[in-house]
Amino acid sequence: MRTFAVVGHLARTDGTFSLEDLPGSAGRMDLLCRCVRASLFLSHGLRRDVECRLLLLGPPDPPRIVRFSGERVRSLSPDERSAGSLLKKALSIPAGDLYRESTPGVTVRRGSLQDLLDGGFWAVLDERGRDLRKEEQFGDRFLLSDHRDFTPEEEALLAGLPRYSVGPRALHADDAITLVQNEMDRREAAWS
Repeated sequence: MRTFAVVGHLARTDGTFSLEDLPGSAGRMDLLCRCVRASLFLSHGLRRDVECRLLLLGPPDPPRIVRFSGERVRSLSPDERSAGSLLKKALSIPAGDLYRESTPGVTVRRGSLQDLLDGGFWAVLDERGRDLRKEEQFGDRFLLSDHRDFTPEEEALLAGLPRYSVGPRALHADDAITLVQNEMDRREAAWS
C-alpha cells in the first residue's frame, strides 16, 4: 500500500476552523487538503491502494494524526472543502492512542512524528535528495513537510532515512505527491 504522510506545522487540532478560510483559520489546512487529493484521486475515481496521513501540530491540542484510507473513504470529493469537512469531523471527536473512525475511511488518533514513523520503512521527499527517477527502488512510504521546513527536532528523528527529490526545484507538497504517484504508476505499468 502506498502511503503519503504530511506534517502540518500550523494545522489546527480541533474542529473549530471555518471551511471558508482553510488557509487562515485552520493553519494552512488548505495545503493538507490538496495533499489528500493528490494522494487519493484519479480522474473519475479513487486510488484504493493508498493512504494519506496528516500529522497536525497546531493549536489547541497537538499532536493529532488523521488517516485517510483510499480503500474505505466515502463522501470525499477532490475539492479542498470536501477534505476539510472530513478533517473537521475527525478533529471533533475525542482522540486517544488508537485510531478512531469519524467517517468511513477517516480515522484520528493522538500521535507524534515518532508514532507516525513507527512500523514501517519511510523515505523523505526533499528537494536536496537523490533523484527519484534514477533510483532502482525507493519503497512506498513517503514523508513530506507542509510549507515549512522540518524543525531541527524533526530532522533528528529523520536522520538516516533516505531522501528523494522529484526534480531540480522545490515544489508544493501536493505537486510532489502527484509526481511520485506518476513515477510509481509508470513503473507498475512497465512491469506488468
